[in-house]
Amino acid sequence: MEYSTVVRRRRMVRNFTGEPVDPGVVDRALANAVRAPSAGFSQGWAFVVLDRPDDIERFWRVTTDADDEPDLWLEGMRRAPVLIIPLSCKAAYLDRYAESDKGWTDRDEARWPTPYWDMDAGMAALLILLTAVDEGLGGCFFGVPPDQIDGVRAEFGIPRDHHPIGVVALGRPADELVRGSAATQRRRPLDEVVHRGRWGG
Repeated sequence: MEYSTVVRRRRMVRNFTGEPVDPGVVDRALANAVRAPSAGFSQGWAFVVLDRPDDIERFWRVTTDADDEPDLWLEGMRRAPVLIIPLSCKAAYLDRYAESDKGWTDRDEARWPTPYWDMDAGMAALLILLTAVDEGLGGCFFGVPPDQIDGVRAEFGIPRDHHPIGVVALGRPADELVRGSAATQRRRPLDEVVHRGRWGG
């Protein structure tokens, strides 16, 4: 598929068929993910792949309230046959930039005006989403509420120095409907968001 077509077709899919995903596709998505840029080539990311029904069920058990009736979003998302949890590791970046070729002699976090460890893991997640489109699949990136992160860590043995930045769900879209905010909000045109030379230019 042409790259421009992949980009135009990328959207957040919130309703999956439950049809299994070829493990080779998941491997290709992960191989593309690690081609994302990372500051200092720190590569401070990791990925927890949940592609067995019991693992998927464990994820939803620790992130949802069993007493609540599932809404349409949760019903559609629970059918996704693959969940990938991208993780960021701040320590990898602080360590890397304390090495001699980077010129810093300490691990002072104040040097980082933006948490590049999270940004780079987010770019890796985007490459997973784009690979899904290229493979004829759908994907959705969603967050883990802060009060559920410790439960996810414990359930899947995630080390304390790795932070879940969210989750990527992969699978076959159940329908072609655009759901969520994209169904009610317009995409802002370039002339509203691009400023040349200076703000407002």
